Amino acid sequence: MKQDRFLIAILIFILLLAALAVALFLSRRGTQNYGPENTPEGVVRNYALALLNEDYERAYGYLLEGENKPSYEAFRQQFFSQQIDPSTASLQIGQVDLNGDEAWVDTVILRGDSGPFQEPYREPNWARLVKNEAGEWKIASMPYTYWGWSWYTPQPEPLKPPVP
Repeated sequence: MKQDRFLIAILIFILLLAALAVALFLSRRGTQNYGPENTPEGVVRNYALALLNEDYERAYGYLLEGENKPSYEAFRQQFFSQQIDPSTASLQIGQVDLNGDEAWVDTVILRGDSGPFQEPYREPNWARLVKNEAGEWKIASMPYTYWGWSWYTPQPEPLKPPVP
């Protein structure tokens, strides 16, 4: 009888620990907050987080003003139509190389594989940021999963037919 009580107490303790672990997991899920915006790596992190939170207006605000910048509607539409889908990958931010008003942030895009025992595919890349006149870091380019290929790329002029 005494052994049964001891066994029941151990089982109750294990169930309470499991319930506590599940409660902590569920309460901490999706609680990433935006960080400082005064560093290039902070801007890259906040941009990626804004995209994951579907806060496209905030994400658009991190883009560098310039020629061939997409309009807000064109920017947002690429995510709605899933031409760009950051939810399929993770972003690791590495070292920053500062060169005056330009910064290069090492990034690694992680994509999951189909098997449970396989390592994720790692795609090393970089993000380029430029400091604007107001002293804010703005993104000039990012890896594809977070960036459209046509953004900031000059569009070729159509060829004109020869005049006879």
